[in-house]
Amino acid sequence: MSEQTAKAIQNRYDFSILYDVENGNPNGDPESGNMPRTDSETGIGIVTDVCLKRKIRNYVQLINGDKAPWRIYIKQQVPLNRLDAEALKAVGVNGDPDVDSIGKALKKAKKENGELDRLILDYMCSNFFDIRTFGAVMTTFVKGGLACGQVRGPVQLGFSRSIDPIFPQSVTITRVAITTEKDQENKNNEMGNKSIVPYGLYRADGYVNAKLAQKTTGFSEEDLAMLWQAILNMFEFDHSAARGKMAVRKLYVFKHSNDLGDAPSYKLFDSIHVAHKPEVETPRSFSDYDVTVDTSAIPQSVELTEMVDG
Repeated sequence: MSEQTAKAIQNRYDFSILYDVENGNPNGDPESGNMPRTDSETGIGIVTDVCLKRKIRNYVQLINGDKAPWRIYIKQQVPLNRLDAEALKAVGVNGDPDVDSIGKALKKAKKENGELDRLILDYMCSNFFDIRTFGAVMTTFVKGGLACGQVRGPVQLGFSRSIDPIFPQSVTITRVAITTEKDQENKNNEMGNKSIVPYGLYRADGYVNAKLAQKTTGFSEEDLAMLWQAILNMFEFDHSAARGKMAVRKLYVFKHSNDLGDAPSYKLFDSIHVAHKPEVETPRSFSDYDVTVDTSAIPQSVELTEMVDG
C-alpha cells in the first residue's frame, strides 16, 4: 500500500443534492440551440454530471489556487500533456512532450523500473484533487506517446433530474449597440435570444466508493470535507446572465459504518421524498416544495446528515 492510499477514507458514502434555478439555463444543449436539456418524453429537466463536476472543480481551484494537493487536472487553457510531462519528470523520465524522445524514455524507464506506473499515479493523485475524486484518463499521445495511466475515481455523480417537468422559454432580447458602421444607417438596435427555465428544482444522487479510494487514488477525509464544501458552494461563484439564480438548497449525506456499506444506495435515496405542495399548481420557488425523509427506511448503522450552507 502506498503512502497516498494509506490515507484513504474507511467508510462508504451516498449523497443527494437538491438545487434550483430561477430564470436561468442550468445546462444548455449545444445540439438544440443551447436550450435547457429535457427528457423529450416527460419534460423532466436534465443536467449532466459533467456540468456539476466542472463547477466543483472551479470552486476548488478558486479557493486553493494551483497548489498541491488541491490542483485541478481538467481545466481551461492548460494542455493535459504538459501536466503529464510534469509527472514523468518528477519520477525521472525526461524529454520534450511534443517529440518522440519522451515516449522512448518512458518505455525504457518502465523496463528498468517495474514500479514506475505506480509512482506516476501516486504523483498525479497526490497533486490533483479532481483525479483523487473523479478519476481521469491520463493518456495523451503526441508523436510516440506520453502516458500517466488511467484511474477510476471513487466519487461519481448521476445526471440531475428536475422534480417536476420544466417549461423552457426562449426570450427575445435587444441591445442598443450595433456591430458595424454600415448598421448605423439601417438599425437602431440588434436582437437576440436567451433560453431560460422560469423555475426548476433538480436532484442529483452521488456515490463515494471507499474501496476504490483505498485501492487507487487515496481520496481522504480531508478531500471529503472539501467535496462537501464545494458542492454546497458550487453555484456561489458561478453566477452569470445565462444561468440566472441558482443555489444548492440541501445536501443529504449517508455515511455507512464500513467501506462496503450497510444498505443499497437506491433504498437510501428512496427515503428522501420531494414533491410540490398539494395546493401549489405551478411551483416557482423552493418553498413550494415539501422535502421529507423516511428515517424508518434507513438502517440504524447508516448515519444521515443534512447539510445546508451557512
